[in-house]
Amino acid sequence: MEDKQTNLCVAVDIVDWQKLLQLAERLGPYICCLKTHVDILSVNNFQSFRSTFGPQLNELAVRYNFLIFEDRKFADIGNTVQHQYGGGIYYISDWAHIVTAHAVSGPGVIEGLKKVVNGGSATSSNRGCLLIAEMSSDGALATGGYTKACVKIAKQHKDFVLGFISQSQVSDDPTFVHMTPGVQSEEAGDGLGQHYNTPKEVILGRKSDVIIVGRGVFSSENPVHQAQLYQQAGWEAYQQRLQ
Repeated sequence: MEDKQTNLCVAVDIVDWQKLLQLAERLGPYICCLKTHVDILSVNNFQSFRSTFGPQLNELAVRYNFLIFEDRKFADIGNTVQHQYGGGIYYISDWAHIVTAHAVSGPGVIEGLKKVVNGGSATSSNRGCLLIAEMSSDGALATGGYTKACVKIAKQHKDFVLGFISQSQVSDDPTFVHMTPGVQSEEAGDGLGQHYNTPKEVILGRKSDVIIVGRGVFSSENPVHQAQLYQQAGWEAYQQRLQ
């Protein structure tokens, strides 16, 4: 973040994986993270996908110094998520630096993910998880006691949990990162329960660290220009908060 002066994570929620790679190359200079949803990608040839997607995305991540964030939202028992993370058809641990998890099944979900990394299935140990403590959709149940339970689990697994997906700061521990989705230049909604907040509100008002922007960037006619605008807005707000 500091090296590139950006706290922008772009969520490229599109179904064409080749276009995703193209966008990653265009947006790479302006982001700290690139967020994917691998299970929405349209894949006809898994052999070609597996040999191309992860390696190319990692090459771009190294070239432009950003992290790959797969928003898988693991939520099952530890044994199941171990296979979902380290194997299955996507082999997420091979290419994603960060993944997300719900705490609904208890700490076992984290222990299962950690077993993949500690057991050597992941390509390296530079892997981590964000716990979903709050969500940006109307009526989300991740509130109150559930959020507090997420923070407690995170504190017990600080060797792997690096922070939270949340709508505001949920922990005063400075070693945890807070990343907030549902960010656009103007407060609005999408008619499907998603509520958007501005970068300034998220960083200054809610004390989050990273803004996650999806359709505000990738659906625009000029994604690069929009990414630059969000990068500037997010970083300026972050610098104001640090003063």
